[in-house]
Amino acid sequence: MAIEDFSRFMQQALSEADLAELNGDVPVGAVIVKSGQIIARGHNQREFAHDTTAHAEIVAIREACKKLQRWILDDCDLYVTLEPCLMCFGAIIQARIANVYFGAYDPKTGACGSVAETAALKESALNHHTRIAGGMLEEECAQKLKGFFQNKRDLAKLKQINKQESKNHEQKK
Repeated sequence: MAIEDFSRFMQQALSEADLAELNGDVPVGAVIVKSGQIIARGHNQREFAHDTTAHAEIVAIREACKKLQRWILDDCDLYVTLEPCLMCFGAIIQARIANVYFGAYDPKTGACGSVAETAALKESALNHHTRIAGGMLEEECAQKLKGFFQNKRDLAKLKQINKQESKNHEQKK
């Protein structure tokens, strides 16, 4: 597969991340590709759906399984903007996804080497081995996340300042 294809699919995952952010969710997006075509899309929906498991990867895997009418996705690749967590990597292994390409590394919950070195990456006894490549459009993916969290911190500071000003104003009355 040409590098342009990797970039194109990761750009689509980034577009999904934008949708997550619009809903107030951490901007993570994913697409699943079969035979060079996107067959499923997902973005974080934990806040929107009030569902802990509604990570971008899980949403995309569910959509792909529904579309293909099967739970084995061994002829599919997953592109995701952030290194999968343990839960998502477990789902990836269960779905038998062939390849995972991710953007930013996740130093807090990443299960593809950042925090956890999952058994699936090393254990030869497992019946399926997903190939993993990280750092695809890494800077762009990381910046999207950094911007989101910076905005959250800035908003929290602004709320604190407004709260203090209101308190001061009430005390002057």
